[in-house]
Amino acid sequence: MAKRKVEFENRSFQDRWEAQYMFADVKSKAVCLLCGDSVAVMKEYNIRRHYETKHQDRYKHLDMTQRLQKVEEFKRSLVSQQAMFTKAKPQIEAAVKASFIVAAEVAKSARPFTEGEFVKNCMIKVCDAVCPEKRQAFLNVSLSRNTVADRVRHLAANLQQQLVGKGKDFMAYSLAADESTDTSDTAQLSVFIRGVDSSLCVTEEFLGLHPMHGRTTGKDLFEEVSRCVDKMGLPWDKLVGLTTDGAPAMCGQKSGLVGRIREKMKEENVTSELTAYHCIIHRESLCGKALKMEHVMSIIALAVNLIRAKGLNHRQFKSFLEEVGTEYGDLPHHTEVRWLSQGKVLERFFQLREEICEFMEIKGKGTAELRNKMFLCEVAFLCDITSHLNALNLQLQGRGRVITDMYATVRAFKTKLRLWETQMLQENLSHFPHCQTMKEQLAAFPTTQFAEKLGILGADFTRRFADFEAQKSRFELLSNPFAADVENAPSDLQMELIELQSSDTLKAKYESVGAAEFPRFIPDTMPQLRSQAAQTLSMFGSTYLCEQLFSLMKMTKTSVVK
Repeated sequence: MAKRKVEFENRSFQDRWEAQYMFADVKSKAVCLLCGDSVAVMKEYNIRRHYETKHQDRYKHLDMTQRLQKVEEFKRSLVSQQAMFTKAKPQIEAAVKASFIVAAEVAKSARPFTEGEFVKNCMIKVCDAVCPEKRQAFLNVSLSRNTVADRVRHLAANLQQQLVGKGKDFMAYSLAADESTDTSDTAQLSVFIRGVDSSLCVTEEFLGLHPMHGRTTGKDLFEEVSRCVDKMGLPWDKLVGLTTDGAPAMCGQKSGLVGRIREKMKEENVTSELTAYHCIIHRESLCGKALKMEHVMSIIALAVNLIRAKGLNHRQFKSFLEEVGTEYGDLPHHTEVRWLSQGKVLERFFQLREEICEFMEIKGKGTAELRNKMFLCEVAFLCDITSHLNALNLQLQGRGRVITDMYATVRAFKTKLRLWETQMLQENLSHFPHCQTMKEQLAAFPTTQFAEKLGILGADFTRRFADFEAQKSRFELLSNPFAADVENAPSDLQMELIELQSSDTLKAKYESVGAAEFPRFIPDTMPQLRSQAAQTLSMFGSTYLCEQLFSLMKMTKTSVVK
């Protein structure tokens, strides 16, 4: 190799010009810069033969200065060609990037993939009005239906790959599973994952939505969930929690999903125990039924249905409200499956109770029950307590909620119930405005009856959330570790907990960043506390994400009538 280099340096300038400057190496082929022909193998013999055959007669009379000028021309020509391709490449990359951005927005909004073409037409019209010279750049953005679908598939695959990569670093993870039917009566199983990595960062993501065309027994649900876990490569020994909707097929201890997952963990020789929870929001909704005031709601539903069920009655009622000049112009529908629907209907019914009675009398319907003072007192109480329950429900909803904060909200509500019960017995209705309105119209308001209702509601909250109360000390290690009782803490955490509570630096950090962010600052010298914090942070408090997905699914899916 060195000998060839010396021989090349000893050649005349003409030989070197012919061998070095005539050809360029393009994709492992020698391409002549004079005519564009290529030589398969870049060897001296092949290059010299090509020159002598095609170009020697034209360039043999050039002196050294002229040859140097030719070399510079070749260089400028090559740079110009390269610049042209470099300029085109960023334009293409920008168009592809824009296509991905629009496809992602279409997917997030759950709109049809054909919306991409509509968006492109809008962009072009805006471009024509604002920057017509950029029209071609907008035309280069491909947003056809197939392109958008392909982009969404690539994005989904990429997100799944990222989740698989994050899953390998999980210290602990939990699952939330729920099942519902779509508009075609096909059962759909929704699964979400919440994992905590070694830096105690929380990842809360969608894991899978699986149609179930046959039965939905605990075995069927377990097979789908197990397939999700195995597909993502998640280890069973890192699974610490499972939150479901409380259905028997889900929470059954033997043949349900919970029981079968525990059996699977035993088969995998997992020593830790799976913590299973019934969704907090579902429990809160079930607690409201302990009031046993369905008779009140049924009478209200009959009156509402009389107005809303028929289009003529509904139009006439709205016209009637407009004539009498009320604050509200309509009466909402009551939908049992919607958590907040009952409270909205009760509130509007109480505000329009006089107008509703008048309208029903015009229609020739009896209103004796609706005008009964005791019935209206029950409506007022149900309206007030339902508004409090709805406020609690809204506090429990949302993404990224920590289970300790959710249960703290429930505990606060239980304390409020005890306060309201005491105040109700004392005829203090400061937190029940609708009851206060009815009390001003009656000589004797049934405060004792409603105080009993509040006591029953509080007892039902205590009963349904007993398993959360049993985890109080565990939750306290995350929510307020500096106030946790060391003697009641697990023995493997006691030494580290003492070191934590004795550190003024960590205590100052806890006060500055708060309970939710503090676990990240627990030092690596306290591995048991970090592990405990990771397990608690990973737990789902509710199946809210599943319910949200089902709502979106039912809005976007349409049944095909054949």
